[in-house]
Amino acid sequence: MLEIRELTKTYRSGVHDLTVLDRVSISVLAGETCAIVGPSGSGKTTLLGLAAGLDTATSGSVHLAGHDLGSLDEDARARVRNQHVGFVFQNFQLFPTLTALENVLVPLELRGTRPDPAEALRLLEEVGLKNRMDHYPIQLSGGEQQRVAIARAFVTRPGLLFADEPTGNLDGDTARRVIDMLFDLNRTAKTALVLVTHDLDLAQRCGQVLRLRHGQSVTV
Repeated sequence: MLEIRELTKTYRSGVHDLTVLDRVSISVLAGETCAIVGPSGSGKTTLLGLAAGLDTATSGSVHLAGHDLGSLDEDARARVRNQHVGFVFQNFQLFPTLTALENVLVPLELRGTRPDPAEALRLLEEVGLKNRMDHYPIQLSGGEQQRVAIARAFVTRPGLLFADEPTGNLDGDTARRVIDMLFDLNRTAKTALVLVTHDLDLAQRCGQVLRLRHGQSVTV
């Protein structure tokens, strides 16, 4: 589902080059789980952006669902994401003027297919929010907003889900419930999960762990 080889990202900083990612490789098969861990500034977010085709690498390759992202232009990469990828972010990124149900339906509308409210309702029920489908984000707690975001991420039945610090803004008990939902949906939908986290206990729940330090993959 995701194959990254010798991935490097370098930025020009004044007269010097700044390497934020240095020859990182990883492979994630369909249905597998992978955690990316490391201190702030280690390259986690950069790697996630490159893996999702949100940015282009200086060198190396990213193959996502069989597509070589380096050979595609921005529009083609967006089509690949739309067809194969779901996202869950730390700050939820829900549309404030849309209800929970409408937020879940957004990816289907962006895909250009006829939205299926029944599927969105099924997912809201799975995350325990069917009775809150007509509520707006401001009427929901942080944990509830993240559960809406999870339902939205799975509504297109993606082959790969990227989760960037999905519990960073949640309290301990709520964070555990949200993570349990992510792993439950990963198992039932057979969606590969790539999880960026500072939480080493959470990382150990994944099938593999990629540790980054100063942009490089390290072993401990």
